Amino acid sequence: MPNITTMLLDALATHGISAFYDVDEGLLIAHPATIPQEKVMAGEHIVLTTPGTASPGCHATAWAPEGAPDYQQIATVYEPQSGSALADDVNLCARAVAEWFTTPRLTAGAVLLAALAEWGITTHSDDIGMSYAIPLDPATCTADVRDRAHLSVADRDSSVEHVPAAHTGWSVFVHDGNGYPVGDPMFIGGDGGPVDCGADSAAAAEAIADYLTHPTH
Repeated sequence: MPNITTMLLDALATHGISAFYDVDEGLLIAHPATIPQEKVMAGEHIVLTTPGTASPGCHATAWAPEGAPDYQQIATVYEPQSGSALADDVNLCARAVAEWFTTPRLTAGAVLLAALAEWGITTHSDDIGMSYAIPLDPATCTADVRDRAHLSVADRDSSVEHVPAAHTGWSVFVHDGNGYPVGDPMFIGGDGGPVDCGADSAAAAEAIADYLTHPTH
């Protein structure tokens, strides 16, 4: 096995995740340790590819059966971060995989919502896991939120349902009275690489609260 594969196996094991190496495909199949290997492919599992089979770094994608013998990719769990040390990339990837298998699964969006709740701010989801909207006028009805002045919040990769370990920074945009984005982000976290989801969510929530309470809004 490539050295990075051994590193991944060890890192996954520390989080209670099992994996087996598919020699023919040159990738790892990760799954909860409670699921026997012979039953893994019958349910949701994660495929990990390494520098020998993809671009540099660790890639992790979640798959589910879609009628034997086919499978459907259901999510990107982790993508490599440019400039990251290999050991850091491996550990973040393993943590993201472990978080994916957590029941109930914790999402970065849930971390953000908790941070916003501390400021008494509620959001409206787009129901497809891409972003949240926060009306500038609290009296705006749910159906009109995105067609009126509001703030939108999403990860740099346009998601709210990724696991915290895969978080790369919240972006907050201001939208005008017709719902169109205006100018540069009002808040943007990180520099494109992984950031601490809790700290970034707290910073984004504070920036949003400051914006909403500013005398001009």
